[in-house]
Amino acid sequence: MVNIGYKVAAAPKEAGRDIYELIAELFPICRSITGNGFRQTMDVLKRYIPLEIHDIPTGTQVFDWTVPKEWNVRDAYVKNSRGERVIDFQKSNLHVLNYSTPVRRTVSLTELKEHLYTLPEHPDWIPYKTSYYRDDWGFCLSHNSMMRLQDDQYDVWIDSTLEDGALTYGECLLQGEEETEILISCHACHPSLANDNLSGVALAAMLARHLGPGRRRYSYRFLFIPGTIGAITWLAHNEQSTNRIKNGLVLTGLGDAGMITYKKSRRGNAEIDRVAAYVLKQAGQGHKIIDFHPYGYDERQYCSPGFDLPVGRISRTPYGEYPEYHTSADNLDFVSPEKLQGSFETIMKILSILDNNRVYQNLNSKCEPQLGRRGLYRTADGHKELALLWVLNLSDGKHALLDIAERSGMSFSAICEAADALVEKGLLEEKTK
Repeated sequence: MVNIGYKVAAAPKEAGRDIYELIAELFPICRSITGNGFRQTMDVLKRYIPLEIHDIPTGTQVFDWTVPKEWNVRDAYVKNSRGERVIDFQKSNLHVLNYSTPVRRTVSLTELKEHLYTLPEHPDWIPYKTSYYRDDWGFCLSHNSMMRLQDDQYDVWIDSTLEDGALTYGECLLQGEEETEILISCHACHPSLANDNLSGVALAAMLARHLGPGRRRYSYRFLFIPGTIGAITWLAHNEQSTNRIKNGLVLTGLGDAGMITYKKSRRGNAEIDRVAAYVLKQAGQGHKIIDFHPYGYDERQYCSPGFDLPVGRISRTPYGEYPEYHTSADNLDFVSPEKLQGSFETIMKILSILDNNRVYQNLNSKCEPQLGRRGLYRTADGHKELALLWVLNLSDGKHALLDIAERSGMSFSAICEAADALVEKGLLEEKTK
């Protein structure tokens, strides 16, 4: 029987557990948009997938942006006059304002508070804050901890460096039968945040590992990049080859308990938009589909008007719509293997349809061909017979298999199997460009 693609709708049952375990391994690392923490994360991923590492030097012009100086931090604390660490980077890497300039000084409580960030509405949580493109220093802590600080002199030490270095990103290309590509992108630049950041990173890595050994129609390009500046940098260095990208997904926030949310590409009706909507509808579970808007994750770079790539975003609860977002409450208890498994299965189904969504031409289009003498007529299985008839009727060189599935109301897998059978019997052939 002719192989019209790979059938990967059924994901490995242990995928959610494996993704969760990788999140747990990566969770302690202090990441940022540059630096050793990002490289350490890539080193871990290289144990799972073939990952090519790229280093783009500080000062490189990438469209309207410039690759920033590299930031690394070794330790940081605030000590009271008794020598006690009242804020300690070693206990949580969220305590340091990400990209803080180095500082070593003694300050009053009043001055210290000018550099402290808290969440009064969630007084036991530590916020995640950054100073990527401004020179500043600071600490993040729970509001209750700040309220316990007494009028005192405090020793402040942030052992960090901001100097010329490089922006690092990882890239994994799984070559397919065609040069046309499916892009899978995730940001890998946040420190200890399990859902916003690591769920996308770990899930993308497991997708690449699972797809790697198989036969595939399209090539798959996985990007592990720092948010915003990473996508801009990759696009600037690969502008001439972006025309190979047929569809794409940005992965993020895939481990929480919320329903799956798909954000359309800028085009709004790209193949990836239709396939994602079809898969979510077929699942028969709660989901949400939202229109494109020019804010969010790296889909806004891929969908910028100069590129307008067909790239959507898939998550569970969107960023900013859950209180744990960018706080210490986005921890290993906030994500679950069960929800990661569901996200993995949904994305695998999307990729399976993309890879199998072909256009066929009926070679016997004047009236129905006689299916019985070809061994295709099954009186005991009217469902299969109906799928054959739908494929024959709509395979006019204009309708793809997704079109047929949508119009017939039948599952894509049933339509796909019917097409496979008709090709084998010489009644159908794929229409190529």
